[in-house]
Amino acid sequence: MNIRSLVAAANIGVVFLLGAGTAAQAAEVRVLSAYGMRAVMIAVSPKFEKATGHTLALRFANPRKIEQGVQDRDIADVVIAGNVDATNGQILPGSVTPVARGLLGMAVHKGAPKPDISSADAVKRALLAAKSISYNRAGGPFVHFSEVFERWGIADQLERKTTFGTTPPRRVGDLVANGEAEIGLHSIGLLMNISGIEIVGPLPEDLQPAGNVNSAAIMSGATDMAAAKALIDFLRTPEAAKVIMAHGMKPANP
Repeated sequence: MNIRSLVAAANIGVVFLLGAGTAAQAAEVRVLSAYGMRAVMIAVSPKFEKATGHTLALRFANPRKIEQGVQDRDIADVVIAGNVDATNGQILPGSVTPVARGLLGMAVHKGAPKPDISSADAVKRALLAAKSISYNRAGGPFVHFSEVFERWGIADQLERKTTFGTTPPRRVGDLVANGEAEIGLHSIGLLMNISGIEIVGPLPEDLQPAGNVNSAAIMSGATDMAAAKALIDFLRTPEAAKVIMAHGMKPANP
């Protein structure tokens, strides 16, 4: 074999070894995420995969199912939710990282006049003036709005004209779209991409619940800790922040 052939063979061997090394480093990160982060994670997934070479296997559930899944050692490497318990033995200590803050907003039927929601008093007037309203029957928004309406002294007035949102096809946005509710109050991320409605905007800051932050954490049984951490780190990058904001949320980091 001449020198040129030896060099060519050596180069082929190097390329093969580099490719094998890259393949060995790439991992599948199994993610169990709250529905509120669904749109964000679907949009982030190809960006993360391109940047790191890892792939994501995404599953979504409601907060209760996620909490139960963590307790039952559900097969996942990373969990993303608003109720991640840092003291839980199934969560890797020190791995809980805030990634996105959800925002509550108001929606109306497409083409309908948009109420003034520039202040808490303006929102109160809009709700009292509406013929019908909707907000979710369960979860954090239900507790939050129930407390706000009680504090305002209008809970009984609103209850008579409230149709509660549940699951598709009777989500808050669906009820506004089909005319069963004149005004809908819900997480902006879950109102987006529902046809037949328009989002008026986020509610004023003093009507946003304290916290309402989705955090990501590594499960103690993660198959590839480095890949799991790479996902959490990516969710704090400026590139991910753009996706988070585009889906009606705020990045948890400045």
